[in-house]
Amino acid sequence: MRRDAADPLDRQRFPIDEWALVETELDHHGQGTAETLFAVGNGYLGMRGNVEEARHGHVFGTYVNGFHETWPIRHAEEAFGFARVGQTIIDAPDAKIIRLYVDDEPFVLADADLTAYSRRLDFQRGVLERECEWRMPSGKRIHVRTSRLVSFTERHLALLEYEVTPLDDASIIISSQLMNRQDLRDDLHARPEEEGFDPRKAETVEGRVLEPKHRHDRENRVILGYQAMNSRMTIAVGVEHRIESVDEVAVTRHVEDDLAKHVFRIEAKAGNPIRLTKWASYHTARQVPVRELVDRTKRTLDRAKSLGVDAVKASQRAWLDDFWARSDVEVEGQAAVQQAVRWNLFALAQASARTDGGGIAAKGVSGSGYGGHYFWDTEVYVMPFLTYTSPGVARNALRFREGMLDAARQRASEMNQLGALYPWRTINGQESSAYYAASTAQYHIDADIVHALMQYVEATGDAELLARGAIDILVETARMWADLGFWRTNGSPVFHIHGVTGPDEYTTVVNDNLYTNVMARANLRAAARAVERLREEDPAAHERMVARVGVTADEVAEWMRAADGMHIPFDAELRVHPQDAQFLEREVWDLANTPDEHRPLLLHFHPLVIYRFQVLKQADVVLALLLQGQHFTPEEKRRDFEYYDALTTGDSTLSAVVQSIIAAEVGYRDLALEYHLDALYVDLANLHGNTPDGVHVASTGGIWLAYAAGFGGMRDHDGEISFDPRMPEGWEAITFRLTLRGTRIRVRVQQDAMTFTVEEGSDAVVQVRGERVHVRDGRPVTIELDGQGPLVDEDAPSTDDLEGFRRADGTVITASLPTFAHEDGV
Repeated sequence: MRRDAADPLDRQRFPIDEWALVETELDHHGQGTAETLFAVGNGYLGMRGNVEEARHGHVFGTYVNGFHETWPIRHAEEAFGFARVGQTIIDAPDAKIIRLYVDDEPFVLADADLTAYSRRLDFQRGVLERECEWRMPSGKRIHVRTSRLVSFTERHLALLEYEVTPLDDASIIISSQLMNRQDLRDDLHARPEEEGFDPRKAETVEGRVLEPKHRHDRENRVILGYQAMNSRMTIAVGVEHRIESVDEVAVTRHVEDDLAKHVFRIEAKAGNPIRLTKWASYHTARQVPVRELVDRTKRTLDRAKSLGVDAVKASQRAWLDDFWARSDVEVEGQAAVQQAVRWNLFALAQASARTDGGGIAAKGVSGSGYGGHYFWDTEVYVMPFLTYTSPGVARNALRFREGMLDAARQRASEMNQLGALYPWRTINGQESSAYYAASTAQYHIDADIVHALMQYVEATGDAELLARGAIDILVETARMWADLGFWRTNGSPVFHIHGVTGPDEYTTVVNDNLYTNVMARANLRAAARAVERLREEDPAAHERMVARVGVTADEVAEWMRAADGMHIPFDAELRVHPQDAQFLEREVWDLANTPDEHRPLLLHFHPLVIYRFQVLKQADVVLALLLQGQHFTPEEKRRDFEYYDALTTGDSTLSAVVQSIIAAEVGYRDLALEYHLDALYVDLANLHGNTPDGVHVASTGGIWLAYAAGFGGMRDHDGEISFDPRMPEGWEAITFRLTLRGTRIRVRVQQDAMTFTVEEGSDAVVQVRGERVHVRDGRPVTIELDGQGPLVDEDAPSTDDLEGFRRADGTVITASLPTFAHEDGV
């Protein structure tokens, strides 16, 4: 656990507001975290929460989803099939910059004497606002109000407003800038909060990245166009200004390849406000010439001007009203938790809403962490939220994976496999991780994508998506599993999968990883059933599919045979499912006695040291209990949870939410809440120390899961929606929404009852603890609950609990630690 308290935020600085994140004090030491927390975005375009004056910062980031540079990966020792092309997100030209000078003195927020200050990220209006009053050394006072939004309705548009009101007569200069920070080194650099090794950070691209291709300069508008040197992606960024003042304004312009300035000079009288409106438009493409993007940028700016500021703000509010109607999670009687939940859900919207056929990056568009790459996290942690609250966005995300299928086929071929193998981390479809043991070996990504695809199809009834081509994903991934695995016979034939890595990155390249085998089994069965269903329900689409991928009836039968014969390891002595064939043979890492200063392990120990132990970075077997829980008994779930929870470091932000859900299910009610709060505040309180690199998007998706699947007890196994609630003790009620085949239902869970209400649509059928519930429009249904499931009256599992147990070979399990390294040696 990393929290010092149930509510780890400084409430003097961050007062509780259930519909906003509010900052009342400036803290320069936590600037990187604040830049992430106050970022605005729409899934396509993102702007970090830097102050407009841009004098000091951690990272002055503006990001466009998928806009990246590439470089050849140089391996010290080469081998066939290693990743060849590195990819990292590019810092797009920065349109946030608006600098203020009063009587030729710069307004530097970090150094200013502020008599008033507040900043507010409004979750309902989708606007970041700041208001402050500056008392100059001369005694003059200046009131500054700013606002910023990235539009959810106008995908390529951002709107910035900057209002200055001198409370005394003053000479005012406002310098609005557009700067290519990727290549132009400003006189005041960003100041990293931390230095040193951290594999979670983005790669740095050396040399010039953006080659200037176009400059457009006319009156209050400027557009700069570039092409990335290696990836050859193109971008055009344009800004349009409107200045309003009752005092006379003088305007000058200066435009270079990497910097454009509009400078407004006003001899202002006391009390006369000066208001600058700045529209910014970003367009990117993989193959479109810069000039065409410039034309698109012009059209976006023209439309924004014709709409007007009020209309853009109104459409932002309307979009968010609809978002919250579908997606809100209400936590009654828990104001601090409520605020944190809504921040997470708002961050999730900002990472996904307007990806529009692009991927959902691990940090969304809030930072450069993980290089802007897409991982399997999206399918497992983010897609459930999208599927059940924003199915249109979920469909777009799945079509993105469908568009990557050819590259996945090529990757499978390189790895000497049939079918398709999706890259573990990528932007352009090529595997970009140089460390294959913890990346390429995670073959489970194929099954994760299929899991998300079938979850979406069952929840929405969108069989058309499969029929129109997405079924090819099922076919090609099933082919890969059938080819990767092999049969062994000692009585009944058993299907094994060797040489893979599961979700846990502290254990790599193993045989029969339980999570992989369980998910591969589901993948194989889903593919076989989908092909058969398509043959029966849409023969024409089936024929087209056969023509595309050449699948045969014998092949489909072999998939079912492999699924039915899949090896699911179980140790009868310890009564647990081994994480893999060799896992239980290793020594146990003594987590109970590992000093905090040696965590996370990946920053303090060589991978080989970690691999020698039973120790987990994140949930692995326990994740299988969530996604494929119908195949495990309650007793197996509890025993597996207790064993692996003791070994799990939580060094990954993907872990706490899963541990919370399964802890709740098996009866560790207090521990479930502890893990939930860890996940809830992972970014808000920077619990893992890397929030300055961007929001942990998968964890934000996991927050919704924690309420629906954890406290609400929802499961969607085999297309059937069921509930078995596990409310935290002392909580009054929680409410969340689900959209099932076009019908949105509101689910309210209390200690003694749960109520289903149709909010939109006709009806839905669910189960509550085995009882069938048919919910119809206008007829809410309340089900009485006899308690909140089993309750385990024991302390949280610990490695101390494992010592003394015997393995299948009779040897006793002991816990130990490696020798710790010091700066001057060991």
